[in-house]
Amino acid sequence: MPDLNLREGYEREGFAVLADPVLPSSVVTAALDGMNSIRRGEYDRREPPESSLWNPGEDPDTLCKIEQPQKASQGVFDLIRHPTVGKLAAEVTGADWVQVWWVQLLYKPSIEASDSARVNIGWHQDRHYWQSWEEGSELLTAWIALSDVGVDSGPMRFVAGSHDWGFLDGASDFKGQDVEAVRSGIQIPDDRTWEEKPALMRAGGLSLHHCLTFHGSTANRSGRPRMSFAVHLRTQNSRPVNNERKSLTRFIDDETVCPVIYSSR
Repeated sequence: MPDLNLREGYEREGFAVLADPVLPSSVVTAALDGMNSIRRGEYDRREPPESSLWNPGEDPDTLCKIEQPQKASQGVFDLIRHPTVGKLAAEVTGADWVQVWWVQLLYKPSIEASDSARVNIGWHQDRHYWQSWEEGSELLTAWIALSDVGVDSGPMRFVAGSHDWGFLDGASDFKGQDVEAVRSGIQIPDDRTWEEKPALMRAGGLSLHHCLTFHGSTANRSGRPRMSFAVHLRTQNSRPVNNERKSLTRFIDDETVCPVIYSSR
């Protein structure tokens, strides 16, 4: 039976957090091995990831963000296609079909308070960067933790209810390192408030968030890297602009890259 409380929370706040592990430890461990291999430039699957902001051999003390890592690692592919991810996405949206359409490897190193490395993620709505999809497409993200995420880990922080603010064009800055400056530039609707909630979870836990939910994060001070995958999902209520396969939608017909992970059809 669907978890109605999970869906109600997602609909009310624009996100849901499964703090306890929901994925098997063996799957998480294999994905972690895959992450480490990709960061070394070792690929056991089809081919290298897509062109990324971080590549093997670059600064290990800055945010590592690698695009479409499932192309390079079987362990990562098995994680992102795990049926639990699809089932939970279907529960919060009421969808009868869910597909992975893009994935990002995210490795946030722990830094000292005096460091100025590029590790923050500025406040943003994912929809700002997803212009390859038609307006109104049902898009969301499963953020899967491969390491425990505590208050000192630079956890993702969601702004509760911000998915109901609509698309605020020009208000997003993923790369913005001055998180407070990014925040000050966001015009909150007059009848709403800014309420941040951290996504704290154990390895194997995950969060789900709507493409209009504002979120961001600051530095990891835990002494351990924060390791995760952002798995971007779509339901049957989505369509590429002009039904074209280009940019972020160019792999959606290839299930060896973008698997369907839930279907009740």
